[in-house]
Amino acid sequence: MPRFFKTPSVLTWAFPGVVWKKKMREKTLFLTFDDGPIPEVTPFVLDQLQQYNAKATFFCVGDNVQRHPAIAQQVLEQGHLLANHTFHHVKAWQHSPQKYFAEVEQCQAALESIVGSAPDKKLFRPPHGQLTWGHLRKLKHKYQVVMWSSLSYDFDASLAPEESLQKTIAVSGPGSIVVMHDSLKAEKTLKYVLPRFLEYFSALGYSFKTL
Repeated sequence: MPRFFKTPSVLTWAFPGVVWKKKMREKTLFLTFDDGPIPEVTPFVLDQLQQYNAKATFFCVGDNVQRHPAIAQQVLEQGHLLANHTFHHVKAWQHSPQKYFAEVEQCQAALESIVGSAPDKKLFRPPHGQLTWGHLRKLKHKYQVVMWSSLSYDFDASLAPEESLQKTIAVSGPGSIVVMHDSLKAEKTLKYVLPRFLEYFSALGYSFKTL
């Protein structure tokens, strides 16, 4: 299958109610990390971000939050944002909107047990980017759905880490929402890509903020 490091414009057109990228001229990037938090990878991510005074948004799997609350708390304490990625990392195309939304709500409850209250703005990203209009209609009443403009493919073991870095840099710029993964599957490539990505864009005068 082809790899789309940059999100095709047809998708942004088909789902206009979803955030794909921030419109801005300032040198700002929005790093996002999916699938954590886990002890094997998330602390590494936090250390790298801290070195560059970078802030990021973590789209968490609720089950991981429940298993590793101390790491989720550390993410929050370091000024990052916790966001929703369903409780069991489920695929939308395999569940009715009702069952899927129950997964989302279960994850939100896990997040709010860490945050201590319901955030003013609830952010949600569907696992695997799978979404239908039926799911979106139900979600948009309570959540801002966030996709991405730049995908690192750090989870793809057949892709060389060097190519992941090169391609992700090439498709990122002001306002880009960049996806990486604090997961075991992505660990090897992430540990190569993230520090070099941060170094490259910091040298160009970019800042990294939460969504």
